[in-house]
Amino acid sequence: MDVPDMLLSPAGVDQLRKALVSANYTSSGIAERLGSTATGGLARNDFRAALRATEESDRLNTLIRLYVCAQTEPEAAVARALAPLPLTDALAAGLVEPYGDGLRQGVDLEPYGDTWWVFSDVPADARPGQPLAVDHVLGIGGASTTLVGAAIRRPVGTALDLGTGSGVQALHLATHADSVTATDLSPRSLRFAATTAALSGQRWEMLSGDLTAPVAGRRFDLVVSNPPFVVGPGTTTHTYRDSGRVGDRIAAELAAAAPRLLTEGGTMQYLANWVHVAGEDWGDRVAGWFAGTGLDAWVIQREVADPRAYVDLWLADASEGADPQRVVDWLDWFDAHKVEAIGFGIINLRRGGHDDPLVRVEDLRQPVQPPLGDQIAAWFDRQDWLRVRDTEALLAARYRAADGLRLRQEATLGGDGWAVERQVLSMPHGLRWSEEVDPLVLALVGGCDGQLPLRDQLALLAVAHEAPEAELTEAAGPIVAHLVERGLITPLAD
Repeated sequence: MDVPDMLLSPAGVDQLRKALVSANYTSSGIAERLGSTATGGLARNDFRAALRATEESDRLNTLIRLYVCAQTEPEAAVARALAPLPLTDALAAGLVEPYGDGLRQGVDLEPYGDTWWVFSDVPADARPGQPLAVDHVLGIGGASTTLVGAAIRRPVGTALDLGTGSGVQALHLATHADSVTATDLSPRSLRFAATTAALSGQRWEMLSGDLTAPVAGRRFDLVVSNPPFVVGPGTTTHTYRDSGRVGDRIAAELAAAAPRLLTEGGTMQYLANWVHVAGEDWGDRVAGWFAGTGLDAWVIQREVADPRAYVDLWLADASEGADPQRVVDWLDWFDAHKVEAIGFGIINLRRGGHDDPLVRVEDLRQPVQPPLGDQIAAWFDRQDWLRVRDTEALLAARYRAADGLRLRQEATLGGDGWAVERQVLSMPHGLRWSEEVDPLVLALVGGCDGQLPLRDQLALLAVAHEAPEAELTEAAGPIVAHLVERGLITPLAD
C-alpha cells in the first residue's frame, strides 16, 4: 500500500486521538459546550458567543478557541489541551505555530461527527487579507458536502476518491466499501488526507498523480470526485480549484475516462461546472460528452451564475481580492468564447451494459429532500424497471400515486364561472418535481390506487371522458414511463 508521509508519526496520531477524545473535541461535544446560539454564530463566522462560552480555561475550551475560533492561546494551555501529544511534536508537525505571546493553529483540525477529524489548511477567513497558497488544501466546504450528500451509499467492493483533497469523500466511502483508494496530484493534499484517515481510524490506498493516471488499467464499483472544476482560461493559480484545462474540459475528460474506470454495473459521480454558450443549448452540449461512452448518464444542474458573479466568487474564495486585471482577463476570456453563464451540478454515470444507454440532462434547482444520493439511486432503479418493460408490460402493471402528491390549479373567473387553465402536480418530498398535466393525465394519476392494471384504468377513463380507448392506450406508454421516471406514480410489485 502506497502510504504518503503524515503530519505526525503513527504514535503521534494515537496520542492526538487520545487528546481529542478525552477532551470531547467532537461535533456533539462542541455543540453541547457552546449551546445553540453560539453554535449558530459559528456558521456565520460570528465567534462572540463562542468566545464568551469558552472563557474558562479547560482542555475543550482551549481547543475550541484555537481551532474553531482561530484565537491565539497561551502555550501552557495548548500543551495541556494536546496532551499526551508532546507540544514539541505538535509544533514540528505544524499543528500549532508561535504567534504573538502564544500559539495559534497552524492547520485546521475540524471534528467531523464524533469519530472523525479532518486535517486541512487554515481557511481564508481565519487569515483575513492573506492570499491562499498555490497548494492550499481545503477542508469541509460547500462543494464537498454537496458531493457527500449526492453520493449513492450502497455497499460496494471497491471505491475510488479521485482528487481526495483532505479526504472527506474517502471517509464516507469507507463506511460502505470494502476497500477505498484515494488519489491526488498534490503531495500536500495526500499528506493531510493520510493524517485524516489515520486519526479517524481508517486505512486507504493512497496514490499520487493527475486525475485517472494513478489508477490506469484498474476498475472500481464506485468512483466519486470533487475535482478542480473551476471554468476559465486554463491558468493554474490554486490546485484545489484550477485543473490547468481550458474551459470545462476537465468535466468532459472525466466523462471520457469513466468507461475505463468502472466495473460492470459501476457508478461514477462527480461535481462539475460547464459553460452556457450563446446560441447553443447547454444541455445538448453537455450531453455530447457521453456520446459513445456506453454509459447511462444523469446530469443535474443545481445552480447557474453569470460570469461576473462567478469570477468574483472564486477570487474571493482564494482571498485574491478584486485584482482589476485578473477580473478583466477572466471576463475577457468568457466574452471571447461567448460564455453567457456557468452551470454547476452533479454528473452521475453508470456502466449498465446497455446497447442504448440513457442520457438525461436536466435543470434541478428546486429544493430536494436530502440525501440527494438516495434520490439518484432511486432514479436509476426506476430506469432499470422501465428498461425491461415494453408497452404491454406497462399496461399490465398496477401503479400507486406518490404519497402526499399535490395539485395546484390556475383558473380565470369568467361569465360561466371558473375556467381552469393550468394544472400542476407536485411532489412535497424526494426530488420535488412539478409537472403540468392535462385533465386526462390528472384523472389517470388520481386513479392510481394500486387496485387495477393500467389497461383497466384506461378503459374506465375512456368511458368517463368519452375518449377512444385505443387512442388512450396508444398514448399511455410514454406518458406512464415519464410519470414513473419522475416518481409521480410508483409501480407495484408483480
